[in-house]
Amino acid sequence: MTNFNHVPNRRDPKVVNKWTFYPKDILPMWVADMDFPAPRPILNELHKVMEQGVLGYELPSVTLQETVAARMDSLYGWKVKAQDVIAVPGVVSGITVAARAFGTPKKGVLIQTPVYNEFHEVKNNVNVPQIDAPLAKSVKGNILHYEIDWDVFEKQVKKAGIFLLCNPHNPLGIIFTRKELTRMAEVCLKNKVLIVSDEIHCELLLDDNKFTPMAKISSEVARNTITLIAPSKTFNVPGLFCAFAIIQNKELREKYVKEVSRLRLHVGSPGLHASRVAFSGQCDGWLRELRRYLSGNRDFVVDYVTRHMPGVHTTWPDATYLGWLDFTQVGIKGSPFEFFKDKAKVALSDGKIFGKEGAGHVRLNFGTSRKILQQGLDRMRKALEK
Repeated sequence: MTNFNHVPNRRDPKVVNKWTFYPKDILPMWVADMDFPAPRPILNELHKVMEQGVLGYELPSVTLQETVAARMDSLYGWKVKAQDVIAVPGVVSGITVAARAFGTPKKGVLIQTPVYNEFHEVKNNVNVPQIDAPLAKSVKGNILHYEIDWDVFEKQVKKAGIFLLCNPHNPLGIIFTRKELTRMAEVCLKNKVLIVSDEIHCELLLDDNKFTPMAKISSEVARNTITLIAPSKTFNVPGLFCAFAIIQNKELREKYVKEVSRLRLHVGSPGLHASRVAFSGQCDGWLRELRRYLSGNRDFVVDYVTRHMPGVHTTWPDATYLGWLDFTQVGIKGSPFEFFKDKAKVALSDGKIFGKEGAGHVRLNFGTSRKILQQGLDRMRKALEK
């Protein structure tokens, strides 16, 4: 059994991380890495690599590609060939490669806002316009709900060359249904829009929720989809910078690989080793325990907000370790992010970085111990009460 109630002390003044980025009196609940140590099999592999002593060049092996492909088959019955798997330094790097390889100044990148802040950087990093298809928001009780506005989606997709999908969704925790995925894919196919699907949170499923990769919908959809995955969020190894693009269309894959090579996007050997172990199944027991703990943390956040923060609305995420809180109805002047950083000494993610619809909202990372989670919520509640 893993004790997720214990987290290591990461306040090392010699490094910059989520615990040292702000002054030491501020509790960090912002950047999306967890406070838990990585699974023991991954740590053992990394120790073995270090003890061997030679930190030379390594390339992604066929064994690693086969391991990733086998993982997709075991999780989803998705038949992927080893040659379809391309290593990249991260999902964000992988998105940028796709935008550079397939984007044009005339055809933009479609995103469903509010969405992962790095999606908004594509327009700045690559000469392609951004096209927003905001999700429709509603409130039932104090629970926030978001769903696809199909009229908006079908209108906006006509302006796009690439649809950048976030599934499971960051920061909203939505897992899109097979029916929703099918309809989005059909609209994209009809309009000759390439799908780039960020599925980095696909294994961080809460409760007994299930996930379907976009490319699993049909062979036709698979030929029009670039899927991006990584062990970094699930197994808490983001600092090793290793992710994978899965591209089953040979023409797309060759063009993508050419761009990766041109940009010299190499993955470090520790990330390659960690990824092979992570996707081998050796860490699945740890992952089951983590999902249970995160589901409990999600429940704790929703219950706490419901009981102790009148007027505050929150999502009920089906995946990820990210909560999305709406403070637009409680009279905070200015940004809730600044308010809680200054008055509660809690650092959250400012909702504005996820799109204009995020103004007045914050993203809260509950991938930490229950004790730290309660401490942060207590500080926020007291600041609101004052």
